[in-house]
Amino acid sequence: MIEIPTTPEDSVPPSVISQLSFLREEQGNMKLASFRSACNSLRVYTSHPGSRFSGLFRRCFPVGITNNRLAIRAGSATTSSGTRSTLPANFGKQCKEELWSEYNYSVGEAVQRTKAAMVTLLRRNPEIQPLLAILQHLVLLLCSACLISKAGEDDSILEINKKIAGKVGLNVTQICLATGCSEDEIVEELLKLNNDPKVHGVYLHLPAASLTSRVLGALNPEKDVDGTTDLNMGRLVRGDASEGFVPPVAGAVLDLLGKHDAPLKVKSVLLVGGEGPLRLALQCLIERSGVEVNTSHWNSKSLQTQVMQADAVVLLGAGNMEVPPTWIRPEALIIHCEPALKPDDDAIGLSSRSGVGYLTAAYRTQNVIHSCNRWIQNQQYRPWRLRSLKLLPLTPVPSDIEISRAQTPKPVDQLAEEIGLLPEELEAYGRNKAKVQLSLLDRLHSQPDGNYVLVAGITPTPLGEGKSTVTIGLVQALSAHLKLNSFACLRQPSQGPTFGVKGGAAGGGYAQVIPMEEFNLHLTGDIHAITAANNLVAAAIDARMLHEATQSDKALFNRLVPTVNGVRTFSPIQISRLRRLGISKTEPTSLTPQEVSAFVRLDLDPSKITWQRVLDTNDRFLRKITVGQASTEKGQIRETGFDIAVASEIMAILALSDSLKDMKDRLAHMVVGTSRSGGPVTAEDLGVSGAVAVLMKDAIKPTLMQTLEGTPVFVHAGPFANIAHGNSSVLADKLALKLVGRDGFVVTEAGFGADIGMEKFFNIKCRASGLRPNVVVLVATVRALKMHGGGPNVSAGAPLPREYINENLSLVAGGCHSNLKKQIQIAHLFGVPVVVALNVFKTDTRAEIDLVCQIAKTCGASDAVPCHHWSQGGRGCLELAQAVKEATRRPSNFQFLYPTEMPIVEKIRTIAQKVYGANDMELSPEAKSKIDYYNQQGYGSLPICMAKTHLSLSHMADKKGAPTGFILPIRDIRASVGAGFIYPLVGTMSTMPGLPTRPCFYDIDLDPDTEEITGLF
Repeated sequence: MIEIPTTPEDSVPPSVISQLSFLREEQGNMKLASFRSACNSLRVYTSHPGSRFSGLFRRCFPVGITNNRLAIRAGSATTSSGTRSTLPANFGKQCKEELWSEYNYSVGEAVQRTKAAMVTLLRRNPEIQPLLAILQHLVLLLCSACLISKAGEDDSILEINKKIAGKVGLNVTQICLATGCSEDEIVEELLKLNNDPKVHGVYLHLPAASLTSRVLGALNPEKDVDGTTDLNMGRLVRGDASEGFVPPVAGAVLDLLGKHDAPLKVKSVLLVGGEGPLRLALQCLIERSGVEVNTSHWNSKSLQTQVMQADAVVLLGAGNMEVPPTWIRPEALIIHCEPALKPDDDAIGLSSRSGVGYLTAAYRTQNVIHSCNRWIQNQQYRPWRLRSLKLLPLTPVPSDIEISRAQTPKPVDQLAEEIGLLPEELEAYGRNKAKVQLSLLDRLHSQPDGNYVLVAGITPTPLGEGKSTVTIGLVQALSAHLKLNSFACLRQPSQGPTFGVKGGAAGGGYAQVIPMEEFNLHLTGDIHAITAANNLVAAAIDARMLHEATQSDKALFNRLVPTVNGVRTFSPIQISRLRRLGISKTEPTSLTPQEVSAFVRLDLDPSKITWQRVLDTNDRFLRKITVGQASTEKGQIRETGFDIAVASEIMAILALSDSLKDMKDRLAHMVVGTSRSGGPVTAEDLGVSGAVAVLMKDAIKPTLMQTLEGTPVFVHAGPFANIAHGNSSVLADKLALKLVGRDGFVVTEAGFGADIGMEKFFNIKCRASGLRPNVVVLVATVRALKMHGGGPNVSAGAPLPREYINENLSLVAGGCHSNLKKQIQIAHLFGVPVVVALNVFKTDTRAEIDLVCQIAKTCGASDAVPCHHWSQGGRGCLELAQAVKEATRRPSNFQFLYPTEMPIVEKIRTIAQKVYGANDMELSPEAKSKIDYYNQQGYGSLPICMAKTHLSLSHMADKKGAPTGFILPIRDIRASVGAGFIYPLVGTMSTMPGLPTRPCFYDIDLDPDTEEITGLF
């Protein structure tokens, strides 16, 4: 394949140029306005209002167009007896002059019209350059007359298109395929053109034998400017004015028909011969104008009668066939279309180089401009056309997996179309889920954001209080019932809790993300990508320490910068390391021995390596391990450990990045340890950050799924809130805020209680994203409030004590006045209004529900409402949706809890005292030395991400309610420099959970016959 970008010659025949500088004002009435209206409805533009049905001099008849070949014949004048009359001696010259005038006028008008459209397009979108791609065979000029002739014909057609494109200002590129290329090769090239956003129109200048159904079916109908695909022909037949393309040949013929000057009111048109798309297109267009259209074959016995009754006759595929002059009515119009016509005495020597060839090309360029305008329009924000799925809740409520399986989700591409995503912005992973391209942010950059809602909670029991179900129930109510655009943004669940204690995180009951099996297991592999990327860094650390310990500087340098094919160069990531070392040289042989040593020696201190391996499984025995015990590791033994995958700094980076470049930069800045000289060693120093970015390039795209009621959900990132910052990704929120529109709602969730997930959402995520929430939904349950009011301990896997099953207003009130009140106050620290959502369980009484709502309002909540989404779906969350809608209308005076310039110690103290309720905090000696080190390295201005138990406002998991008067112990401090925060470890927090006595996996199984999963919840 050869691609030839062309700059069209800015020239056409002088007779055409003379017509391009003005548009003729035509006099006359509008006898065929309905015909012109039909043409205009399909974007076939006539020259000017009031034109008639032909662009020819009276009684001079066009011989039309097929394959851009044209000849014009003078119509036969007949007497009343049917004999042919004698034409005046000067008829041919006069007719020829009139024909040139009419054709040149049509070409000039079409070019001027298209040029004006191009000017308008470029004025509004200066960055866009419309492009026509011509796909053709490469014809070799051999010593064969037929080949030379064919090449000349092809060249003339291409030159016409390029010249007209040049007049309009349209870019043209030629794609030349080898003669005799296969159907597969043509299809492959078409698919490339389909996927190229710079190409707005494709002209298939190929032999008819190459235009197979498969080839035409492969062409994107939105780029089919010749209107040859089945879809575009179907659009034309249906009369769809907004999407289809009229074939340029048909457009040119109709343009000339619209300029007929004869005093004739056409009532019927006869199409003779032909079975192809041109005949179908003309028939549909003419019929739509209200003119009767009849068809006939050349061998029809009634052909003479039909011709004599017609006001206009169009001859399709006539070849050498002629209509006898005696058949033609006086004043009738004859249009003769055929592949080629040999000139004779009556022919006006016009070929494809004359007016109609140019006119066809002009209509093709016009279609390209239309295609480009449609493409630009498609890039704009699209109003939603969401079709919700019906729910039929059952009583008693079935299991989560049974409910999920009973609902058939919409195909993900259908959901994407309903919410305004373009097909090219979607990467499907099966039928039910898809990645969404980040290019959406560029496309909708000027679109205002919607309302931003955060769902947080009170301090939970070990069973969880249903923030995910409330989030899902809320968006189901907003979209499926209130018909407001809304998006849920959730974290991807870790397999640790899925197979451990907590179970999945798809919601529950009739408020779920579906299919819940796909949501809870693997999804699109993001966590696996994080695991691979994290462990690649870990492997690079140990390998580098081994090689540095066993090789000289020279040997290291020769292996790190090898000679390949006689050439020795630094890789880009190595040049970056040289720059950080202050070495500006780029030639490996120019480094001094001291520079070589500094370059090759990271000199990591094994005791100060902070990077650990990760695994997405709860495995307590990996918390501390020894590596390097094999003899092949030459004594490089050290202690290390595993974290759960979602605690990896790479997960935090994924959640906080706002672009692929931002993620790549953050990955490069990850500090993996300290050198013996006390300097930080980064992933970029290891030379591994680029490879890590490659592993993460797909994971950065949010995954689109849906709720039980067919409303959209973004699932992306999954950091825990107790050992990380506990929020879904910045990118998912940003994409969703653009998609929902100004009046829509994005509901995103923060992990665990407001003291953990919400505080980090405000102080870390909002700093990184620049986004500001409008309202906080604080989820509470009667069960958790009773626990905080003095009830007995709640344990996973154990039966609930009777206090949690029977009505107990005093326990409920105690929990409201302690933990609920404190969590509302924490939200108010950030200046955001709060709506309390009481997640109702079947054991809750009306008195308990009313008491919670009443106290919540007295504690400062804007509103407090019960939610029944678990048993009723979105309908059970309508009251909450209304309350959230009302709360977003109130002013939000958002503020951060602390400035980042505040010293690390004071930032920790501020969180301990204002959020947790501590009297003060206490630093261990190790924590103090770490703070000094981080200040020296310039990390002191990073925000704080506390690693603390989620089961209490304090560091003591058994202290419920709202403890006060305690000292918060900080045993260690670490830095996630790439992610952009410092994280103190409070108490005995572990970054690798363990399995309980009876994990969830006891109940999870697979039916080998149906492949159905059981036991997930």
